[in-house]
Order: sequence, then C-alpha cells, then structure tokens
Amino acid sequence: MTNYTTTELGKIHEIINHENGKVFLHDALDLSSCEISVNAVPKGFKVPFNHKHKQNEEVYIILKGEGIITIDGEPVKVKEGSVVKVLPEAARTIENTSDNEFQFICIQAKVNSLEQYGLGDAELC
Repeated sequence: MTNYTTTELGKIHEIINHENGKVFLHDALDLSSCEISVNAVPKGFKVPFNHKHKQNEEVYIILKGEGIITIDGEPVKVKEGSVVKVLPEAARTIENTSDNEFQFICIQAKVNSLEQYGLGDAELC
C-alpha cells in the first residue's frame, strides 16, 4: 500500500469541457478532510442559484480572469490572485465578469476542524 494518491486533471483550460466546468477531487483522491473542485467557466457564466453549506466553509482561489462572488447579497470583486473565505451560513454565488475564461479552485472543509497546520503539523524524517 502506498501513502499517496494521484490523479490527472489534464490542462486546466480543458476543464471547461467537463460538466458544469468543474472537476471534484474528493472521489478521485479519496480525500478524508476536505472537498476540492477545480473550475474553468466561460465568459458570461453565472451559477444560477445562491447556496450555503451546513458545516463547510469554502475558500475560493482565483487562478485566471475576473469575477464576482456575491456573499449575502454583497458583490465581492475577484481577480487572478484573489482568495476569499466564505463561512457556511453565508449565501453565495459566483460569476465570470471577464471577457475570457474564469478559472478558480474551491476548497470546502468543516469549519473549526483544523487542529494543526503548516510547520506545526510537520516533523523531520
């Protein structure tokens, strides 16, 4: 048995051809602590509904393009390099406002579940 799992996403700009322009990594990597989606959506794309979570916060990492994440009715402009955390109880939606493809990663994890991080969770071998 190995202590790692790999998967291949292919080229990020080709994710736009997947259902909803999204690839989930939970099943592909047998993740046990979070869900990660890699997203590539076309010009004019907008999630057609607001949603919130029961227990998971989300972190959006913008890789390419520009967009708006509307959180509890407040539009938050994002662009390449922006990172936004959204708490579970907040209603949110996301849209591409750029003239090109919009790429982002979304990470979901149970709020307040992280016990160790960074070098605090590392040891030299």
